[in-house]
Amino acid sequence: MTHKALRLAALPLLALSLSLPVPALAQDRAPPANRAEITLSFAPLVKQASPAVVNIYTKRRVQTQVSPLLQDPLFQRFFGEAFRGIPRERVESSLGSGVILESDGLIVTNAHVIQGSDEITVVLADRREFPAKIVASDEKVDLAVLRIDPGKEKLPVLAMHDSDDLEVGDLVLAIGNPFGVGQTVTSGIVSAVARTAVGISDYNFFIQTDAAINPGNSGGALISMDGKLVGINSAIYSRSGGSIGIGFAIPANMVRTVVDAVRGGGKLVRPWIGAGGQAVTSDIAASLGLSRPAGVLINQVRKGGPADQSGLKVGDVVTAVNGRAVDDPDSMRYRVATLAVGGNTSLTVLRQGKEQSLSLRLIGPPETPARDETVVTGRNPLAGAKVANLNPALVEEIRFEGASDGVVVLDVARGSAAAGLGLRPGDLLLRVNDQDINSVRDLTGAVNGQTRRWTISVRRGDQTLTTTVGG
Repeated sequence: MTHKALRLAALPLLALSLSLPVPALAQDRAPPANRAEITLSFAPLVKQASPAVVNIYTKRRVQTQVSPLLQDPLFQRFFGEAFRGIPRERVESSLGSGVILESDGLIVTNAHVIQGSDEITVVLADRREFPAKIVASDEKVDLAVLRIDPGKEKLPVLAMHDSDDLEVGDLVLAIGNPFGVGQTVTSGIVSAVARTAVGISDYNFFIQTDAAINPGNSGGALISMDGKLVGINSAIYSRSGGSIGIGFAIPANMVRTVVDAVRGGGKLVRPWIGAGGQAVTSDIAASLGLSRPAGVLINQVRKGGPADQSGLKVGDVVTAVNGRAVDDPDSMRYRVATLAVGGNTSLTVLRQGKEQSLSLRLIGPPETPARDETVVTGRNPLAGAKVANLNPALVEEIRFEGASDGVVVLDVARGSAAAGLGLRPGDLLLRVNDQDINSVRDLTGAVNGQTRRWTISVRRGDQTLTTTVGG
């Protein structure tokens, strides 16, 4: 699957409690016992749920670029006022869906639905319209929280289900506004519950469904047969833009962490464990004497971090977080991200073939060492680069891979010496001439030296690049 093949889509599904045999069927997880059960209708569930599904319309004002030719007085003389070259403003519109989670007007949707918007309008199922304000937006998980003011009226809401209870084959419904045609309901099953190789957001862990999802459904709800929210639909795999039965939803447990942070009035802070690893392949499993490839092989542990304090070591294989199995770094990252800072969780670890449990303290990523953000100046090849000391908080913020300390390039000014050198945001500076660069102070000292010849080494991804400038 390529990133280009993913087309953003949306679904809003709503859920309610239902006093029919359907919830009992979901609870018992038994196949239909007779024809009457097979022909049960979803209509009562949809009728109760649909009022909590909303449409979201956004507008964004864009300045059109003006050709330098239109600024020429001679051109304006011959072609008149219509071609004066004054920048013109046009309005771009888009649509999506959302779900009401609190009766006073708290709504969750996808971050990409409202990204860059100047105006947001929420339209309820009864066609009433309200202006909306952005309360919080988290691009890393593609979720945003909006608020409207319904006055003293209590709006219908959708309760959240524990998305970890979902199983492959469970029935789900999607309610949304595909292509702007109006509220639409589709049904399907859960095709997978822990898709990580999707590449939609930083936290790759999605519910996959074959319920039809199309453009305009982004931010809508995926609901289970108990009438509760199990996911926010975010994207589809498609080559044409339409549904081919492969859709992805953000699990409700991740939605809950974002909404709880908003309810608490604080900034969303996710736990940091201070360790990284790689997926256990068949070859790695064989070398470690494992019966099958599963878990995350720890290859780095930050000294003094929570993982280090818990006793986690390089070479350990983490197989579960808080009792939930993990199969790769993305799933471990997701499991930790859905936990609250301030408590403890357990890691199930295989060490030399023996299983043990470690208690992990959940803290936010520290700002140590200080970032010391600096723009390099002077007559040197790095002038114009904005750099900073890496620390756990910055690593999480910019989703930096491959290192947890050192000096990273945050930005490069256009037309600067650093841009001419080919420096890019995300490059890790290793050496300047004969000096190792471990901090911004090291860097500023190195570039202040009087020299005509510069040898600079940077790490970009998994490559080390060395460039010599001058003579």
